[in-house]
Amino acid sequence: MGRSDMLVLWLLWGSLVLTGGNPSAKDVSKGLDWLTRYGYLPPPDPFSAQQQTLEGLREAVKAMQRVAGLPETGELDDATVLMMKKPRCSLPDIIMRPERRSRRTKRYVLSGSVWDKKLLSWRLENSPSTLSHDVTRTLINTALAVWSQETQLKFSETQEKSDIRVEFVAGSHGDGYPFDGQGGTLGHAFFPGVGDRSGDTHMDADESWSYNTEDGTDLFAVAVHEFGHSLGLYHSSSENSIMKPYYQGTVGDPTKYRLPPDDVEGIQILYGRPEFGNRPPAVTPTRRVLPPRGPTPGSRLPFPDRCSTNFDAIANIRGEAFFFKNRYFWRVQSSRQLVSLNPAHLNRFWLGLPPDLPKLDAVYERNNDSKIVFIAGNSFWVFKDTLVEPGYPRPLSDFGLNTDGVDAAFVWKHNLKTYFFRKNLFWRFDDNRGQMDSGYPKDSRLWEGVPSDIDDIISWENGDTYFFKGKQYWKFQGGNVEAEPGYPQSTALNWMYCPMESPAIPTDDPEGRGQRDCSCICIDGRNSATRSGLLWPAWLTFVFHLLLLLR
Repeated sequence: MGRSDMLVLWLLWGSLVLTGGNPSAKDVSKGLDWLTRYGYLPPPDPFSAQQQTLEGLREAVKAMQRVAGLPETGELDDATVLMMKKPRCSLPDIIMRPERRSRRTKRYVLSGSVWDKKLLSWRLENSPSTLSHDVTRTLINTALAVWSQETQLKFSETQEKSDIRVEFVAGSHGDGYPFDGQGGTLGHAFFPGVGDRSGDTHMDADESWSYNTEDGTDLFAVAVHEFGHSLGLYHSSSENSIMKPYYQGTVGDPTKYRLPPDDVEGIQILYGRPEFGNRPPAVTPTRRVLPPRGPTPGSRLPFPDRCSTNFDAIANIRGEAFFFKNRYFWRVQSSRQLVSLNPAHLNRFWLGLPPDLPKLDAVYERNNDSKIVFIAGNSFWVFKDTLVEPGYPRPLSDFGLNTDGVDAAFVWKHNLKTYFFRKNLFWRFDDNRGQMDSGYPKDSRLWEGVPSDIDDIISWENGDTYFFKGKQYWKFQGGNVEAEPGYPQSTALNWMYCPMESPAIPTDDPEGRGQRDCSCICIDGRNSATRSGLLWPAWLTFVFHLLLLLR
């Protein structure tokens, strides 16, 4: 497909889809990430992108609206954007299969797996900071009893190996469903029979958990939903279902809650009706009685905005790009997919860095042993995977550096040696020999086209190298030491899935997010801007991002 054809497709899609709303550029950027994350659109794939059609794109938006109980307009209107912003379960709504898109109906959906027994054990691993352990146990027990009340299932708490493990975790925690901080994804659970994690339920530890109050996030309501997954139910589009993917607030007194009819029918298909005369009580007795209302959680400190900040350090680790700012980081997968719009906390992912460390200066993965080096000030730490090695921190002088710190560090793919940058100088270190190469430091201007005092550098899997400073980056193709024409470009636009700064026709750049063209009309993410008397509506921004997503 040529660029002229792409432009026609771009404008045609806009006229078909977005006649009923005027979302901001920030909304449409998040909307595309949302549709992909929850299964309505496939991830970007250059080998299959052109198989998509305009009608297919429209149907993806309609499918989302159908599950959410919205009018099926196919438009990214205000109501649709508002629904996308609601907190929810982090499991996808649609399972993408290669032969077809899963179809949804307005009722319960079964996952296809079920427990082969009626007595299930459960164990609470830890509790959130806003609730006591006893209160958390009681809420979990009460949420499970909601399901046993309508079936032949029974649940018992244990301190041994259990069928259902409940744990509060934050950020990326090793299961492929990272949490994104307060107010985004709330929890997820694994269906019966799905590997070692079968039945496990994870709640986002960053949430302000409470119950039976409009303050905070109702743990009981979320737990009932997630246990539906643990028992084999998928998301429902029924209006009153607890298995709707969106968080709908508190359900009131946990001891008086009963499942809606749609959920009752679904769970009884799997486990049968309760035996006559042997109906379990709504709440199994526990050691403590719930207070009538949960606590009022305090506010959470804001984290940096990925779209307006520069980054302290950038690293290529295991083929993924990590962007660090203060005590947080964002993660970009090898497919160029941003794992989450919100960052994860540094100390909850890598265990062993000082808890009061304000920021990092450089991070890189060593070539000789794949261990990860973190540098801050005149000290460095070495990690094996996510755990610090004994004996750290160590001084930078171990590398033969006589500086008070480094601005950047990376392993160049073309000679597998480590480069350290400080102001207008750089050094080359051989990890295999454990020594600095002779003849260094050298003038950083040998890397032509970039300023001094660089923020950080990464070398990508294809051999291209990227220098970052402020809100921009420069690309060095292959083994070249001269920046490519057309740079610098925007880090926020091309790496962080942020609203575009100017409309442009998609290019063949691996970033896949388009280039800034000063002759184009710029959009600030809030209102449309004009140039030469022409109005550039925000919906064209959404069109542009859709096309980029499907390249």
